[in-house]
Amino acid sequence: MGRQFFVGGNFKMNGTIKSITDIVENLSKAKLDENTEVVIAPPALYLLLTREHLRPGIEVASQNVFNKPNGAFTGEISAEQLQDSGIGWTLVGHSERRVVLGEDDAVSGILLSFVEVGSGKRPDKEWLRTRNRRKERRGIQFIASKTTAALQGGLGVIFCCGETLEQREANKTIDVVTRQLQAVADVVKDWSKIVIAYEPVWAIGTGKVASTEQAQEVHAAIRHWLSSKVSSEAAENTRIIYGGSVSEKNCRELAKEKDIDGFLVGGASLKPACESELLLLRSSSLEGVFGESDRQG
Repeated sequence: MGRQFFVGGNFKMNGTIKSITDIVENLSKAKLDENTEVVIAPPALYLLLTREHLRPGIEVASQNVFNKPNGAFTGEISAEQLQDSGIGWTLVGHSERRVVLGEDDAVSGILLSFVEVGSGKRPDKEWLRTRNRRKERRGIQFIASKTTAALQGGLGVIFCCGETLEQREANKTIDVVTRQLQAVADVVKDWSKIVIAYEPVWAIGTGKVASTEQAQEVHAAIRHWLSSKVSSEAAENTRIIYGGSVSEKNCRELAKEKDIDGFLVGGASLKPACESELLLLRSSSLEGVFGESDRQG
């Protein structure tokens, strides 16, 4: 049996009670493919609203989770609280949190700004590189600990990974992605409740999208990494989905690739045209949308 096709919609910091209720009602009435698993991630304020109005069979994800079960962590949300509220999934490691909120690669430009403001002079480049490497390691470990907490709390995890344009142009894409994944592999042995979302940072919200060849190349490399570093079972069963300016215009070609098991859609998930197109995609052979031979491999 093939891997079940997976479509996730990340609303990010968008939506109102009315607009999200409208989307939820449309989804609940839609004729969804039984071979496609659908999960939507509204802003935290609307998680309960979404879960209350969304029909059974469509799941809800938080856009974030903390790595502690409770405590004095203002503004955070725990896996236990999500589970208690009927929320079954969470995103972890999205690039907007890695970069903008410093959960991972604290980009040198941000660090440089802090240093320059504080000292009035440009820091030594080697010191800057060392500091950034330390911050990156701490960030990756933090994301890994959030993944562990989510799994232990009974949630499924959509684990996001991806490279910046600078890293891609330096031919470091696979190194960056597998380093992000290795941090999870160091602390997680059971990958059955993890969906890997490859999202090239340079393609998120930019309108740019990786070519089908570029996306498949990275997805295949991730699957090979799973086989060599986790297990052959994990490589065979773990779904690897693509995110990065996915739309109704490019999803069909991407879905034909043998290692692309679905999509994590950002802003386009709020548009009815993309919503209906994506939810018609089928798992494994995608029969009914493509012929049996159209799925590559």
